[in-house]
Amino acid sequence: MAKIYLTQEWLHNLEKELEHLKTVRRVEIAEKLKEAISFWDLSENSEYEDARNEQAQVEHRIADLEEQLKNVEIIEEAAEWWERVNIGSIVEIQNIEKKEKETLKIVGSTEADIFSEPKRVSNESPIWSALLWKKEWTKIKVKAMWWDYEYKILSIK
Repeated sequence: MAKIYLTQEWLHNLEKELEHLKTVRRVEIAEKLKEAISFWDLSENSEYEDARNEQAQVEHRIADLEEQLKNVEIIEEAAEWWERVNIGSIVEIQNIEKKEKETLKIVGSTEADIFSEPKRVSNESPIWSALLWKKEWTKIKVKAMWWDYEYKILSIK
């Protein structure tokens, strides 16, 4: 499996989720299974079937998280002296044509969330490729599906 780039904050979130799944959710599901089994006829027992499905989902998520955590590389937040865009940078860009501004945080692919503030953009996205190692006030072109966009980098933090 390839390296998974995470910020320290996101790593902490994944570790908390894994701990919760192992210590809380497993116990809750075991209780549901125990109760459903007490109804005897397991062939037509929807509570038992639901609990087994829930158990499978939780175990799958646990395995997925454990695999991700084996291949983590921590992204160090970009230091102030760092004048170029890298993973961990917070970048303010402006669409040259529309004059619209956006703030992006460059993160690993598992952290990406375009609905967060600032938008968390994957290091595997086209805009990341255009931004990599660029400096403030540089103009970049981003190719997306059917259109090309041009941006200016206003600031890097």
